[in-house]
Amino acid sequence: MTEKLQFKVQFWGVRGSIACPGEAHKRFGGNTSCVEVRCGQRRLILDAGTGLRELGDVLMADGDDRDIDIFLTHTHHDHIAGFPFFSPFFNKDYTFRIWAGHLRPPLSLHQVLCQYMAAPLFPVPPEIFSADVSYRDFTVGTTLEPFEGVSLKTTALNHPNGATGYRIEFAGKSLCYVTDTEHVVGQPDENILALIDGADILIYDSTYSDEEFPKYVSWGHSTWQEGVRLSDQAGVGTLVIFHHDPSHEDERMDEIAAAAEKARPGTVVAREGMVLTP
Repeated sequence: MTEKLQFKVQFWGVRGSIACPGEAHKRFGGNTSCVEVRCGQRRLILDAGTGLRELGDVLMADGDDRDIDIFLTHTHHDHIAGFPFFSPFFNKDYTFRIWAGHLRPPLSLHQVLCQYMAAPLFPVPPEIFSADVSYRDFTVGTTLEPFEGVSLKTTALNHPNGATGYRIEFAGKSLCYVTDTEHVVGQPDENILALIDGADILIYDSTYSDEEFPKYVSWGHSTWQEGVRLSDQAGVGTLVIFHHDPSHEDERMDEIAAAAEKARPGTVVAREGMVLTP
C-alpha cells in the first residue's frame, strides 16, 4: 500500500474512568482513551484522555503533520484529561480542529473546555494555547468530511450526558470507534449495528464482562461479550476490546483475551502502543 493510501490505527490510551499507572497495568497500559488514526498523510485523533500527552511528545519530535482533527466521543474527564498537557497546543505552527457532537444544545464544546480549564479546577484557560485551535460542534447523526477522501459517519451512544460513535471510511476500508455506551441485555443497539455494518475494525467499549455488568447498570458502559454479539451480527472483521476497567489488571486482561479469542477468533485486546491496519 502506498503512503497516500495507508490506513492505520495506534493506541495511546486504552483505559476508562481513571488513569492507573503501575506495575499491575504495565503490559496493557494505564492511560485513558486516546487513539491515533493515520489516513494517508493526514492524522485524526479520537478522544483526548491521558494518552494524548505522550502522543503530543511524539508529534513534536516528528513534525510531519501540523494540521490535525481531534474527534471526541464526549467530555467526561477521562476523555479530555490530556488536553492541558498536549504539547502541540503550545506551538504556534500547529492547527487543530476539535469536534464534538453530544453537547449542542444547550452547550458548546468551547464553553465546556473553558469550564474544565478554569479556577478552581485548573490554573490557566484554553486561551493560553499558541496553536490555532478551533472548536466544531455538530449534530450527532451528521456525516463529517474533515478533508478530501475521509468521511466520518456518526451516531448517538447510550451514555450519561451523551456520547458519539464514529465510523471512519478511507481508501475503501472502515474503522469504527464505539466507546462509552451501555447496551440493553437481549436488545442489540440498532444505532450501533447500522454504524458498524461490515466494518473492517470495531473498537468497542468492553469495560465489563457479562458477569460484572448487572452491578453497573446505568453507569454507561458495555461488555466484551456484547462486542462479540454485535460484531457477529454486523459482520465486523476484527473486534478490538477497549476502555478497560481500572480494576482489570494485566492478569485479568490475559483471561479476557483468552476467553474472547475462544468466543470470536481474531479478537484483539487493545494495548498501549499497539498498531492495527484495517
